[in-house]
Amino acid sequence: MRKWNLMLLLPALAILSCSKDSVNELEETEQQLITEEFTANVEVAFPGELGKVSDVYFAGQKMPMETINGDFVYQGDMLFRSEMVTAEPVKLIYEKGEEPPQQKSVGRTSGRWPDNKVYYSIDGSLSDKNRVYDAIKHWESNTSLTFVERSGQSNYIYFTSGSGCSSYVGMVGGRQNITLASACSTGNTIHEIGHAVGLWHEQSRVDRDNHIKINYSNIQSGREHNFKTYEENGSDGDEFTTNLDFESIMLYSSYSFSSNGLPTIVKLNGSTYNAQRNALSSGDKTGINSMYSSGNTGGTTEPVGPTYINGEYYTLNGLRVLRYYDTWYYRSRTGWKEVKLVDGNWFYA
Repeated sequence: MRKWNLMLLLPALAILSCSKDSVNELEETEQQLITEEFTANVEVAFPGELGKVSDVYFAGQKMPMETINGDFVYQGDMLFRSEMVTAEPVKLIYEKGEEPPQQKSVGRTSGRWPDNKVYYSIDGSLSDKNRVYDAIKHWESNTSLTFVERSGQSNYIYFTSGSGCSSYVGMVGGRQNITLASACSTGNTIHEIGHAVGLWHEQSRVDRDNHIKINYSNIQSGREHNFKTYEENGSDGDEFTTNLDFESIMLYSSYSFSSNGLPTIVKLNGSTYNAQRNALSSGDKTGINSMYSSGNTGGTTEPVGPTYINGEYYTLNGLRVLRYYDTWYYRSRTGWKEVKLVDGNWFYA
């Protein structure tokens, strides 16, 4: 891991004296660069830091992630614990009659919060707690989710301070942090809660090239992987709207991870756009309310009835699956395979 912003400061180091004023000027310049990066990227877990990028496997899919401070970071602000990913593919589906091992594979979580209920707690030392309360109120006013302050529940979100804005994706089990630096606004908090309840980034949808263009020449070296579509990462993605939603609170800005101040994402006509962090868009609401229908249980046994919606993808017990005609399918290297979930383990039908 390295602080790449410091490379931008080398010319300054060569000309500044070692006086106290010069040191203060240097620190202020570095902080300004980090702040500019943070603002341009909208949300990043570790502003100013660039970790080693490697391909790892999560939920049966290969994904490029950075390793920073012991966490795996995906697309800037989405976190994965080391025990959630593997360097090599792991067996997630068993043959009929095969006895699964007692030690379950990584990533075995439904991803959804059972009964549409999200438990949470707030670090007593977190500054400006109102941004959390306001973000929660916004979610409850616009979706079918309810947020309940934790009273001993084992699975919950913990809002705490950090160097940037970050979250895990979906319910991962146990305490999962949403980190909020002092610069993280209520809108940033709404965005991170979006990840915590299962939303990914809008610009990575598989049809994004019909709506936007990625200027790879303007992206910071080593950050190019953040701009891959979910299809390029081995997944078809979940599209709850027919077009890319420029109003989505989950969308990157036009200048995310820019190396030169020029846009990294533009509309097809070459114009830039603003990434809003005010409220959930109509598309965001449609997506969440589809994911969390009134019958959602978030359980680990075979779902029945209207709990899961045909034509949509889910991450269940460590596997990315498609619900189709009330049957589960997994996209393997050789094509679609019908699978069944039995006692928390997937089996080929």
